[in-house]
Amino acid sequence: MCTVVIDVADGAARLLAVRDEDPQRPWDDLGEWWPDSYPGVIGIRDRRAGGAWLALDPRGGRLAVLLNRADVVDLPEERALSRGSLALESVAGRPPGDGPLPMHGFNLLEVGRDGSRVLSWDGVALRETPVPRGVHMIAHDDLDDARTARIEEWLPRFAEIERELANAGAEPDAEWAERWIALLAESAHLSPEDDRAIIRDNNAHGYPTMSLLYCTAELSTESAEVRSHVLPTPGSWT
Repeated sequence: MCTVVIDVADGAARLLAVRDEDPQRPWDDLGEWWPDSYPGVIGIRDRRAGGAWLALDPRGGRLAVLLNRADVVDLPEERALSRGSLALESVAGRPPGDGPLPMHGFNLLEVGRDGSRVLSWDGVALRETPVPRGVHMIAHDDLDDARTARIEEWLPRFAEIERELANAGAEPDAEWAERWIALLAESAHLSPEDDRAIIRDNNAHGYPTMSLLYCTAELSTESAEVRSHVLPTPGSWT
């Protein structure tokens, strides 16, 4: 039930990614956790499976974020491979192929200097959705999908604050993260169990996951960087 907001421009992108996971599942904050297999790559590591929720290759200018998606068909747990390798393989330039994937459903957001896209697997077909210029959101359904209550509620707000600056003739600036984090804080006035909430407690919806952290990232033709912010209390802004 993770959430990503992304603003795409020519040769650049910036994003805010909120991670929802079981608080009891061990993980590691941003670091170079894969020096042998993925040298130079930094990311948020899942200790249990060894993969990444978010990964960035600063030298190659590639970033990937993994979001869960519902399966169209049931896949027995004993046959399901971990999805944690997807983000790492993506920033290494090896996205998933077209064949059947023995994995549960996912949305894999791939961000690069040459553009951004979402690869969606539902257990039957792998689909590619280019992310056009402008502000967009993705969660457990499709890109900008109004069936997702938090997208319907907050995408217009994120887009509006950037549109107002553009209409005023403002150039891209370094304060975008502060604006987006302030709006994220405003969204946290909702109950974390509310369908519209971005900072979430998904137990009420049948999933043992809560918002644990958020990351801000920016890629341009010159640089690529990411910062993480761990929530002191899972599922709560405070």
